[in-house]
Amino acid sequence: MDLVQYIQINPEIRFGKPTIKGTRIAISDILQWLASGMSNDEILVDYPQLKLEHIHAALALLANREQMIKMVAA
Repeated sequence: MDLVQYIQINPEIRFGKPTIKGTRIAISDILQWLASGMSNDEILVDYPQLKLEHIHAALALLANREQMIKMVAA
């Protein structure tokens, strides 16, 4: 998945947190919603500017981050 297609980091939006392009929705927001038990469908209904690909991109970013941490720790 090409995360650059879906995710941006702009110091003037949400203090430079990674966000979904074209929105002010931070990746951390999506991850917190999922962690709280919201389903993909519930998120998409509550935030109609999001698409399923955006949720997948948020999860992929987290997965890639975890992989990078493992590489640095090794």
